[in-house]
Amino acid sequence: MLTDRIEGKWIDAFCEIFASCAVKQGDTAAILSETQSRALNVELAELALLRLGARPFHIVVPTPRNRHPVPVRSTGASEAIGRLEPVVSALGRSGFVVDCTLEGLMHAPETPEILRGGARILAISNEHPEALERMRPDPALERRVRAATKMLRGARRMAVTSAAGTELDVDMAGATTAGVWGWTDRAGTLAHWPGGVVASFPKSGTVNGTLVLDCGDVNLTFKRYLQSPIRLTLEKDYITHIEGEGADCEMMRGYLAAWNDRDAYAVSHVGFGMNPMARYEALAMYDQRDTNGTEIRAVAGNFLFSTGANEFAGRYTAGHFDIPVMKTTITVDNTVVVREGVLQDVFG
Repeated sequence: MLTDRIEGKWIDAFCEIFASCAVKQGDTAAILSETQSRALNVELAELALLRLGARPFHIVVPTPRNRHPVPVRSTGASEAIGRLEPVVSALGRSGFVVDCTLEGLMHAPETPEILRGGARILAISNEHPEALERMRPDPALERRVRAATKMLRGARRMAVTSAAGTELDVDMAGATTAGVWGWTDRAGTLAHWPGGVVASFPKSGTVNGTLVLDCGDVNLTFKRYLQSPIRLTLEKDYITHIEGEGADCEMMRGYLAAWNDRDAYAVSHVGFGMNPMARYEALAMYDQRDTNGTEIRAVAGNFLFSTGANEFAGRYTAGHFDIPVMKTTITVDNTVVVREGVLQDVFG
């Protein structure tokens, strides 16, 4: 476990990311946290904002009781605000929101209203700052993610294959695509740090085929590298068969079944990581309490497969898996963007 104390280098890292978010002298900034938030990141956010001359204030809400049948981790859908209108109103009017909630506001129900209020949100992933300091702003990454986002927004099909047996087809017509490079300087938008991913939310009934999760792929809900293969059959978005042996497969079966919700088996989003600074082995370097796995999502060349809620397909559920799949080949229309796990030089 790393020591939880203020380090000057971490204030510097937070200043860098906030400066990329166009925080300047005199700006108001809300720091949203909950009672179980990582106190170190909350303090670093305040100190960095003060160093930049901003005027920060804190909104702290109690971490709510888990109302679900299983532990919930790494969903990106914080329930901490609990639709408290005074909190939503204050965040929307604050200009800049530093999101230090455990799960983050990426998919939280209150986020659209906060963004409509004119705020921009930076969700700081629940990582130890030792990981965050390595993921500094990179203008070249922004250009590449923007190019990939443009490609996927105009795409017709995505095909994913692998030597392990993956044969997955995604109809991309009408999919909603978002790219995140780690910061945002535009009102009404949200980014998360670390960044470096592009993700598409396909329309209903558009994902079919077989996805083989091989040894070394990562289940980020369990914060675990897979030790044995799992074969998933998908029909019109839904996982219909889960085949495999060992603890990885049994935990996946049990966790999905515990939700008692068919939509927990459906595809949430598909995409790929693009950040050359993100390290695949990082999950092995931290205690589980010290990582949320966002760096692994951003590892360049992974196929980021997710199950659970997809509002663009009319599905809502709290069950969620994010699974970076390594060593796949991803073809978008006629362009190979990832070949056997290596991001290709097609985005400049």
